Amino acid sequence: MPAQLTYPGVYIEEVPSGVRTITGVATSITAFVGRAARGPVNEPITVTSFADFERRFGGLWRLSSLGFAVRDFFQNGGSQAIVVRLYNEGTDDAHATIDANGLALRAASPGAWGNALRARVETGSSFVSPDLAAQWQTEFPDITTSDLFNLIVRDTATGATEEYRNVTVEDSPRRIDTLLENQSQLVVVDGTATFPSASDGTPDPGEDIWADDTLSSPVDNEGSDGDALEEATFTGTGLETAKEGLFALENADLFNLLCIPPYDDGDVDDTLVGDAAAYCERRRAMLIVDPRSDWDSVEDARDNADAVGTTSRNAALFFPHIRRPNPLFPDQIEDFAPSGAVAGIFARTDAQRGVWKAPAGQDAAIVGAPALSVPLTDGDIGQLNPLGVNCLRALPAAGRVVWGSRTLQGNDRLASEWKYIPVRRTALFIEESLFRGTQWVVFEPNDEPLWAQIRLNVGAFMNNLFRQGAFAGRTPRDAFFVKCDAETTTQDDVNLGIVNIAVGFAPLKPAEFVVIRIQQMAGQTGGA
Repeated sequence: MPAQLTYPGVYIEEVPSGVRTITGVATSITAFVGRAARGPVNEPITVTSFADFERRFGGLWRLSSLGFAVRDFFQNGGSQAIVVRLYNEGTDDAHATIDANGLALRAASPGAWGNALRARVETGSSFVSPDLAAQWQTEFPDITTSDLFNLIVRDTATGATEEYRNVTVEDSPRRIDTLLENQSQLVVVDGTATFPSASDGTPDPGEDIWADDTLSSPVDNEGSDGDALEEATFTGTGLETAKEGLFALENADLFNLLCIPPYDDGDVDDTLVGDAAAYCERRRAMLIVDPRSDWDSVEDARDNADAVGTTSRNAALFFPHIRRPNPLFPDQIEDFAPSGAVAGIFARTDAQRGVWKAPAGQDAAIVGAPALSVPLTDGDIGQLNPLGVNCLRALPAAGRVVWGSRTLQGNDRLASEWKYIPVRRTALFIEESLFRGTQWVVFEPNDEPLWAQIRLNVGAFMNNLFRQGAFAGRTPRDAFFVKCDAETTTQDDVNLGIVNIAVGFAPLKPAEFVVIRIQQMAGQTGGA
């Protein structure tokens, strides 16, 4: 009813409908955690192409398999990745530094990449814009043109150049340390910003200012790529509290798949695999596990399938490695971990068919996989599949494909309800979507009107999935149910402030075994 009725007439009031549409979350945002040549450390950075990864993290790098996994992800259909760069600081200095005529600069991130940086400073009235100088006099009378200078920084390895003109070390919107901290991808001020003691020389026409130490300043203290990663770099003491290492993903709103490419010794520690799987269970994500580097045969995979560090329902193991030339050494054939390519196939299948479709089969062709490290036959796969090992194999015409879709609870002896990847991922998708889509319920009056709204909105979301083919069953009644009433939420629950919502669905399970029965038709007997 309107707040106050004062005159005879018609009053209009808008009444809420109770409809709060639940939107399905993304299903294939993939997190990659590992070592990179450059870029922010312990910070989740979203990239939407391999070109993005090259700009932020340096691309392929001989000291790490992370870049290769990210490239495989985008080659095979991935569209969004979250990259966390880890850095294991050794005894050498992490950051390169430059003394730019008294202005101390430091590379924006640790690594030997910073050794290619150069900086040029320009002081004096001839370098200051007259119009800006007049503006300074009006807005900041304490700052004169003699307090302004130009800073130009260049990465001579990539050609990236940043220019900061008419900046100062005094408090103002053009203060150099603040500008570099907020804008620069190359350098930050090291310590307290001080005005340059001199201007770099004026180049002659056509002269390269980056090739002469009198025209620009080189690095005076080189940075280091640090030591090889180890398990403690991912999950060491205090990292979870500090949200660093693997737990830097706490600063990421959502990820659905996690890949930890093999680090320097060629394998991910078993205990790290277990910790990563447990973390994925907390975040409603899936861990893609790579085979061990010494699995050179079917027997190796068969005998060690239960010793990868976890049997989590939120993890899946793929075998064997992808074999192809290394772009950094074109004449060298190497084995590469399949997790990045498999994650890309997950993303491609989700986009084409939905998360409820198994990311396997003839359509799950692996792009950029001319060969596999261990060729597999039907008999070989018959040994591995019952153990929950998903195989990569070569098929005529189709090429190299993913030929398995079981979680690490897919071992037949476990008889788990979460045996199949698409069933588990569908459940995770529904859980995360409902978790986010029902936040409005908190602090609402806990009675039948609220329960009816919940049934309406959750039911509409589930029915939409049914119409897309996400569930088994001929009718919605066969495919799912949503219950929220006095039966699920008793008076004692109401007194405790609890509302219980029961949601069930009939999952689509993949046709893993196709049996075709053929028989001869007996000829017709008897006379006419």
